[in-house]
Amino acid sequence: MIQNVLRDIGGIGLYGVVSVCLFFVVFSVALIRACLLKRNFLNSMGALPLDDGQPGSPTKGDSRNE
Repeated sequence: MIQNVLRDIGGIGLYGVVSVCLFFVVFSVALIRACLLKRNFLNSMGALPLDDGQPGSPTKGDSRNE
């Protein structure tokens, strides 16, 4: 039944071509953007999960919880 419905729709092949082209464009833009990122920015973003948000580093004996 679904095969007959899809067969009767005119120009359905165009949707496949458009979707593949759209995927290729979005993937290419994401790849180019990722390649153009600066090394300093990537290092600072990579260190964010380890940063506690406090200015300065806490000492070993400092165990204050907020």
